[in-house]
Amino acid sequence: MVTINAVGLDHKALNEAIRAAGGECAVEGCCGQRFIAAGMSGKNVTVGGTPGNALGAYLNGGTLTVPGNAQDAVGDTMNAGEIVIRGNVGDAAGYAMRGGKIYVGGNAGYRAGIHMKAYQDKVPVMIVGGKAGSFLGEYQAGGVIVVLNLKMPDELCVGDFPCTGMHGGKMFLRSDCADVKFPEQVTPRPASEDDMAELRGYIGEYCALFGLDIDEVLAAPFTVVTPDSSNPYRQMYVPN
Repeated sequence: MVTINAVGLDHKALNEAIRAAGGECAVEGCCGQRFIAAGMSGKNVTVGGTPGNALGAYLNGGTLTVPGNAQDAVGDTMNAGEIVIRGNVGDAAGYAMRGGKIYVGGNAGYRAGIHMKAYQDKVPVMIVGGKAGSFLGEYQAGGVIVVLNLKMPDELCVGDFPCTGMHGGKMFLRSDCADVKFPEQVTPRPASEDDMAELRGYIGEYCALFGLDIDEVLAAPFTVVTPDSSNPYRQMYVPN
């Protein structure tokens, strides 16, 4: 496997080195370079250090792994592939993602999953092992968001204004969400047996990657959130 020293390289030079490295490589000393592996496919890249904004933007396949933290807009508009962040991610992770998977071991910042969408057989999935910040799933139009809240289960799993403008997709929150305030256009409900079976399919790989017991994870109560209107903005513009 090729090892690339990112010290002194801008994002263009670093991406050229990743493309030239073949199918698998490790990056060392990354310090804020943006757009790493943007638009690439067929790569297995481990990124040491801290990648900058838009890691894996427009990703078309392959796997990106970050042993530590990543900054904003991880997986921006990604189409396929897998991004594994073992630490925390910044704001807007999974912005407009339309395929693939993002697995976060720690917490996610504000607006995770904003504008996430699905098309035909492409169903993007984002799983956050810790908490998610405010505006989780804002304008979500498709795909699946899971927040496991494994780190601090006594605290709220989400910040303020979750699911604002949500009009598609599904969200699983590992909590009874008794103290979470949701907007009127969504329906939060306790997960059914069918929901839990569906969830097991989503988190199996995640639990294997992060060394978790899937049965212990699923033993807690979960809340499922779905939109209850095909047009959540109707009341804003049309008189009742």
